[in-house]
Amino acid sequence: MHFRYPEILYFLFLLVIPIIVHLFQLRRFKKEYFTNVQFLKNLVVQTRKSSQLKKWLLLITRMLLLAALIIAFAQPFSAAKDTSNTNNSLYIILDNSFSMQAKGEKGELLKRSVEDILQEIPENQTFSLLTNDGNYWDTDITSMQKDLQQISYSNNSFDLETQIGKINTKNSIAGKDIIVITDGIGLKSKDVDATNKGLLTHFIIPKSQKTSNVSIDSVYISDIQDSFYDIAVDVNAYGKNDGNLSIALYNNDKLVAKTLLQFDKSKVTVPFKIAKADFHGYVQIEDNALEYDNTYYFSIASPKKTSVISIGEDDLSGFLKRIYTSEEFDYQNSTIQKLDYSLLQNQDVIVLNELSEIPEALQTNLKAFCAEGGIVIVIPSKSMSSENGSSLLSKFGNYQFLKYTEQEKKVSTIAFDNPLFKGVFEKKVDNFEYPSTNGSFEIRSSAISALKYVDQSSFLAVVPHKAGKVYVFSAPINKKNSNFQNSPLIVPTFFNMAQANANAAITAIKIGSEQSFSAITSLGKDAVLKVENKDESFIPMQKVFNKKVTLSFANNPSVSGNYQVMNKSEKVALISFNYNRSESDLSNIDNNLLDKLKTTENIDSILSTIKSDRTDNSFWKWFIALCFLFLLTEIAIQKFIK
Repeated sequence: MHFRYPEILYFLFLLVIPIIVHLFQLRRFKKEYFTNVQFLKNLVVQTRKSSQLKKWLLLITRMLLLAALIIAFAQPFSAAKDTSNTNNSLYIILDNSFSMQAKGEKGELLKRSVEDILQEIPENQTFSLLTNDGNYWDTDITSMQKDLQQISYSNNSFDLETQIGKINTKNSIAGKDIIVITDGIGLKSKDVDATNKGLLTHFIIPKSQKTSNVSIDSVYISDIQDSFYDIAVDVNAYGKNDGNLSIALYNNDKLVAKTLLQFDKSKVTVPFKIAKADFHGYVQIEDNALEYDNTYYFSIASPKKTSVISIGEDDLSGFLKRIYTSEEFDYQNSTIQKLDYSLLQNQDVIVLNELSEIPEALQTNLKAFCAEGGIVIVIPSKSMSSENGSSLLSKFGNYQFLKYTEQEKKVSTIAFDNPLFKGVFEKKVDNFEYPSTNGSFEIRSSAISALKYVDQSSFLAVVPHKAGKVYVFSAPINKKNSNFQNSPLIVPTFFNMAQANANAAITAIKIGSEQSFSAITSLGKDAVLKVENKDESFIPMQKVFNKKVTLSFANNPSVSGNYQVMNKSEKVALISFNYNRSESDLSNIDNNLLDKLKTTENIDSILSTIKSDRTDNSFWKWFIALCFLFLLTEIAIQKFIK
């Protein structure tokens, strides 16, 4: 036991006062018998014995009362268990990812956690609150009440290691108490390791009542017909899902189709058919688990013709005209002598078809064209010098045409995984009728080969350059030098090369991803594109080219949905955004990891434990109570003992 004012204990010498009084009362008197009545004599002896007992009891009681009073003023106490962390700062890490939408015994986990914070944090308590997408430093519950009530779900997954890193950047002399409120989904060992580095961390793990959930994972075009798109919707089922769910397709909030889902496996694909036109809508399911992954927004732009110009002799360009038909392409051919350079910037694809010489001015134009997202296809001529060809390729990197060799070579390898041949073959084929060439250049490069010869040298190389691509053949493909024009490969190869940088038919971008989008439009000076819908509007990062603008979105928008890309009042493109589905699996919890954590039921228990461990236990109130007890004892002695 310790005393806050030990000097007051010197007043214990006052205990001699009741002793002196008692001794004074016990002093002896001379006995004088004035009568010889025996009865009265015995009565006096009995009374004297009782009086002495009463005086001794009063002495003890008064001494104890005075001692208790003096000790109470000295304020005795016992030291706190944890004296080193008395002045710690409090940090609350609140997981507001979409998995906290799950329902527990008292409602949605996030909303219940916010209510607990509002109810259990004392008004005079200073703390800092960190969520997945926001930080509130050194605040109190009165200042935070409105912000807490407005906390919404975040597309960002819970990353405890990052949150601990933010707290550690706060330079403070005092220590840190951390309360982590999370459902534990996606929690990793590195997160727990981060909390074990000298930090006092308490976990509150709210539990959802069930772990089953159904999520729309993706939407894509499975087939393109003359007037229709075949749409495929992939739906994932997590946990046990009994019964059937309905799934509906909407275009501009108008119901297009509806069907039932039957889960005989964890992933099912639902087909829909829609008209080949602008589509700006979503697919939706209804389940009793998470809501955020029940809707998937997507947009489809109506097909636009691709502009293609080939530069070369007319008699060599007949096969291109047959491939690039008027239904899907705006195709034209020009000789190098009659080429109008002003036409190039309005093209999507430029084909150099066996030019004997490529002028320097054209090379410069092609470099700028490709940098802005254009597609360049180079078919060399036998009469082209390797120096001239190398001059062109050097504009796009460390690539060279080496000498031309008259030697028959057969194409033997197709890069089936290359985007150029994606969806062309149902399966990899071994007995394909491959084309061959009678003469070819050797290409020195580190470019990816889409088609290779038997000797593994490149027949068709893919050279990415900034926003565009360059496709380089190593040999002339006229009918004298090659049978490639008669090969079944020629149509998908040239068709897909022309469409390589065209916008994907379905636009559905994950919020927070690095995926970009190209809007076909021309911007005036100081003009910018804006992305908006009826609820939200923002200006994305943008890179401007001659006839298109590439948009990057970072963490915008904040809410999933269908949006429009606007150039002032003109609608340029349709675009859709969706939340990341990483929180959909409610069973993604490492229970072995949770067992290693210091968990508590609620905030109040944590704060009470912290307070009791770091607060001295004062006993002065107990001694005051003893004073009253001794006082009552003295009164009782005076009243009942004669």
